[in-house]
Amino acid sequence: MNHTREVLILTGMSGAGRSTVAHALEDLGWYVVDNLPAALLPSLISQTDDPDTLSIAVVVDVRSGRFFDELNASLSQLRALAIQHRLLFLDATDQALVQRFESTRRPHPLQGAGRIVDGIAQERIRLDDLRSKADVVIDTSNLNVHQLEKRVGEIFAAGQSQGVRVNVLSFGYKYGIPVDADLVLDCRFIPNPHWNLELRPLTGLTKPVSDAVLSNPGVASFVDDYVSLINSMVEGYVREGKGYLTLAVGCTGGKHRSVAISVAIAEKLNAIHGSTPIDAHAVHRDLGRE
Repeated sequence: MNHTREVLILTGMSGAGRSTVAHALEDLGWYVVDNLPAALLPSLISQTDDPDTLSIAVVVDVRSGRFFDELNASLSQLRALAIQHRLLFLDATDQALVQRFESTRRPHPLQGAGRIVDGIAQERIRLDDLRSKADVVIDTSNLNVHQLEKRVGEIFAAGQSQGVRVNVLSFGYKYGIPVDADLVLDCRFIPNPHWNLELRPLTGLTKPVSDAVLSNPGVASFVDDYVSLINSMVEGYVREGKGYLTLAVGCTGGKHRSVAISVAIAEKLNAIHGSTPIDAHAVHRDLGRE
C-alpha cells in the first residue's frame, strides 16, 4: 500500500462534529492539532514537512476569535509554498445545530447576549466564502457519531490508492437536497413503484423493486450514460486533488427509485477497471424515514 502524507484543514460550523472527526482521524493514525491560530498554520505544516511524518490534520474554527479571520491568508500562503492540502468543511442544518447546542446546554461561541440561532446566522456569514472553497463538505445533520466516524474512515483512511472514492447518496426530495452533494441526479422521471401496491412496502434494495425500476424504458441506458460521464471526470478530479465525490440521487421519498439507481450506479462504477481507480459505495440517507 502507498501511504502518502496528507495535510488536511478541518473547519466548519460549530456543533457540526469537528471533535468527532478529529478523534476519528487520530484513530486512523493522523496527527491532529486542535484550535490552532490560523496564522500559525503555514509554520506548523512547514516544520512537519517530512514524507515520513504522519498525515496531519489541523482544526481551525471560530473559537480562535480574530485569529480565525487570518485563515484565508494562511491558505493562500500554503498554495504559494506549493504545500498540497485539502480543506474539509463540516456543515449541518440550523435545526440540527440548535438541537445539539440545546442538548449540551452550551452557548454558541458567537451568540453573545443573543440566541443560539443568532450565533449560527453570524457564523454562516463568516464561513460562507470558506465553505465554497472546500474540497470536501460533509453534511452531518442526519449522521450520528458512529455514522460520521464511518464516513471519515471512508474518505480519509490512510493507505488508499490514488483514485477517487465515490459516495452515491440516495435521498428524498421531500426531505431536502443534501448540502454536501457535488452532483445531483433526479430520478423522478421514472415511474414510481409507490403506486404499485405490491411494491409499495418494499425498498429499492429488494430485487422486485430494483427490477421494476431498472426495466423501465431508457433507464438502463440512462444509468450507463451517467456512469460513463462520471468515469470521464475522475481523472480530472484526481489531477485537481479531489479524491472524494458525492453523487446525490433523488426521488420523491428516497425509498424506491433513488435507492435502486444508487446501487446500480455504485456497482457499475466499481466494475470499471481504468487507469484511475474508483471505489464507489451506495448510502441511503432517507431510507426508513417513511
